[in-house]
Amino acid sequence: MTDLWNDLLGCLDLAPCGPGAYEGRSQQLEYRRLFGGQLLAQFACAAQLTAPGKGLKSLHTQFLREGHTDEPVRYETDLPQNGRTFAAVRLTARQEHGVIAVANASLHAWEEGPDRQTTPPVPALPEPEHVVELGLLPWESRATAELDTTRTEPPGYEIWTRIPQAPRPVAPALLAYATDLTLIGTALRPVEGLTQRDAGRAFTSAVTSHTVWFHRPFATGDWVLLRQHSPLAAHARCFGRGEVLTPGGELLASYAQEALLRFTA
Repeated sequence: MTDLWNDLLGCLDLAPCGPGAYEGRSQQLEYRRLFGGQLLAQFACAAQLTAPGKGLKSLHTQFLREGHTDEPVRYETDLPQNGRTFAAVRLTARQEHGVIAVANASLHAWEEGPDRQTTPPVPALPEPEHVVELGLLPWESRATAELDTTRTEPPGYEIWTRIPQAPRPVAPALLAYATDLTLIGTALRPVEGLTQRDAGRAFTSAVTSHTVWFHRPFATGDWVLLRQHSPLAAHARCFGRGEVLTPGGELLASYAQEALLRFTA
């Protein structure tokens, strides 16, 4: 795979650095700040290391200040609950200049139970000519609609993506990473003449909070559909939510995000 892929996997190999603490290096990206997807993925890994034997059920993250790409991130954890089936982990991400993000993770041991879902049908996987390049995703993605369109379009977006095969313990982390990239762009689709490429000039944007709920066990290596919708942009913020579905229509995960979206006067 590409160096970006191997670099991402290396970032998820957290090293113990004291009781309940881990350190992960930062991605080597040509990006103005530390990518929030990296923090989501490393939070997911740290939570699973703190409560082994249970699967990640949800991850609720708040981004407090900009992270620096030229230094590692230290993850401090607290385990207020660790029962037979459920566990709760509080996490703090810290760099030299202070706390950059906090998260709460919930984990759950595998249990059998009723299986029901209600979701719209999944469309067919687009053909290879619909490949889209998303610089921070080091794997193939396809979409039939354009995310960064200057036309006025509905605030919805569907993208197929295929995370390469990776060890099962890091699969939730990689899925969380993938959910952090296109929701602001989805919120901007109804705005004529503007796209994510105008960030820093026509508007300022930054994710403030992001949540992922993991409904079913997830293994990498196959295509998944990220189906997104942004119902609201108001008061210099935008909100979006999404679902992750298999080609057969199984709902693997849901996610939601709030972000700063402050337009230049």
